[in-house]
Amino acid sequence: MSIRPRWQLVITTVATIGLTALAGCSSSSSSGASGGGSTSASSTSASSDTTTSSAATSSSDAGTSGAADASSAGADTVSSGAAANSSDPAGSSASGGPADSAASLVPAAIKSKGTLTVATDATYAPNEFIKPGSSTIVGLDPDLAVALGHQLGLKLNLVNAKFDTIIPGLQSGKYDMGLSAYTDTKAREKVVDFVVYYQTGESFFVKSSDTATYAGLESLCGKKVSVENGTTEQTDAQDQSTKCTAAGKAKVEVLSFADQNAANLAVSSGRADLGFADTQVVGYMLTQSNGQFKETGKPVNVTPSGIALPKGNGMAAAVQAALKNLVADGTYATVFKQWGMEMNMIPAAEVKINAGIS
Repeated sequence: MSIRPRWQLVITTVATIGLTALAGCSSSSSSGASGGGSTSASSTSASSDTTTSSAATSSSDAGTSGAADASSAGADTVSSGAAANSSDPAGSSASGGPADSAASLVPAAIKSKGTLTVATDATYAPNEFIKPGSSTIVGLDPDLAVALGHQLGLKLNLVNAKFDTIIPGLQSGKYDMGLSAYTDTKAREKVVDFVVYYQTGESFFVKSSDTATYAGLESLCGKKVSVENGTTEQTDAQDQSTKCTAAGKAKVEVLSFADQNAANLAVSSGRADLGFADTQVVGYMLTQSNGQFKETGKPVNVTPSGIALPKGNGMAAAVQAALKNLVADGTYATVFKQWGMEMNMIPAAEVKINAGIS
């Protein structure tokens, strides 16, 4: 089943969605970016939450990911002070106000803080990335986070963090939500709760000049595959390597990187034979790479993607109700279409808690 988004939509790296109009909210932006869906990041000294990409700092490769702009070093290191605070969290939503059915389900400990701290890895366009020339985080997930915050009656503090630090941060209480294109898996459900918000597959990409074709995971045997640390693609490539050697074939050499920008650079530099990422990420990247990359083969492993939450703290039911409200009032569809991801959308009936299939 192919779920590749319709990339013929006009998409730009600076596209933002006017959630002020959609959800009756306004978001602060240190960079002055337009569009209520953009969220801003200010500098702090919390190095554990900074995103520093070797690809983003290379003038020849920064544009290939659609997630960084080499002309601004400030856009490459975004710290945990990133915040998009609604000036009126209790104000009206697109359907007339934060839904009581969602806001009333917010656990007292979160409600008393009044702010929802949401972690995202802003190197994964179109889900989340840094607007070129600024420190503003834009994308589907930031826009959705703003809309969810209004449904829940909470202000939003959006934090840019390394992907593989987000779940540990949820476990420690550092973050209240991880909104970063997580695949909902049974293994991850052991330590966090998920609310499914779309479905996606995994896709391979290569340099445009490459004539090799990769048809399924079994074609990775003996190849060097570039992935982002902590992703499902990393796990799947490692598992496939074991299968390759068990069948008497050469292992898969899995090259893991701190962020997607660096993983892309490994492909463009020839260090890796191919890259492996979520289907919508590969599709978006192709629109931004000036013909440097191409997709090869068909998407594999169509799975649910989920919003990650601290295990058992009660937020899952609140977020599920809020997301269903956004589906019902049309905000969900507007956000997904804005970022060219309408083929990833799911109906309200599929907005489930802990629905991992593997």
